Amino acid sequence: MPLDPLLREVASELKTDRMLLRTPRAGDGALVHEAVVETLAALRAWPASLPWAVFEPSVEASEMYCRESAAAFVKRSSLVYLAFDAEDALVASLSLHSIDWTIPKFELGFWCRTSRQRQGLMAEAASELKRYAFDRLGARRVEAFPDEANVGSRAVCEAIGMQFEGTLRNDRITPDGVSRSTSVYASVRA
Repeated sequence: MPLDPLLREVASELKTDRMLLRTPRAGDGALVHEAVVETLAALRAWPASLPWAVFEPSVEASEMYCRESAAAFVKRSSLVYLAFDAEDALVASLSLHSIDWTIPKFELGFWCRTSRQRQGLMAEAASELKRYAFDRLGARRVEAFPDEANVGSRAVCEAIGMQFEGTLRNDRITPDGVSRSTSVYASVRA
């Protein structure tokens, strides 16, 4: 019988060469809000993939996100990490979500604040989280579903060794009714 997700040991902190990845905490909302506001135009380019970015950001909404993410982490229903550099500046947010513990299988999601893009930080953090999923959580599959036109997110998937599996054509729709297609990337282990 598989171990109940609530009984699984999951690290609340992970380290890379340049960053600390840790679970959100109460009080992190202002940091997340600042990064979201800085990156809002880029996030809003993908409304079918990131529907939360369509709404006007607020410190309160970001604080709710942090607290809900902390609760989901405890329940093992979603594993969100915030990535901080050596100066404790928030660089990115990433997660393992849509979890199926019976396989185990995880969806990897991520976004990086605009001022820290194109420095290899997102790939570094995503690579560490993917490695952790396989090495410590027993993943058999880690998948990602970036918008087909999201060149940056697709590049991160490829940089961390995920294989392109295909395109889900017209599988999402933006709030204004435009069809979007999704690229499917995955890494698997037997």
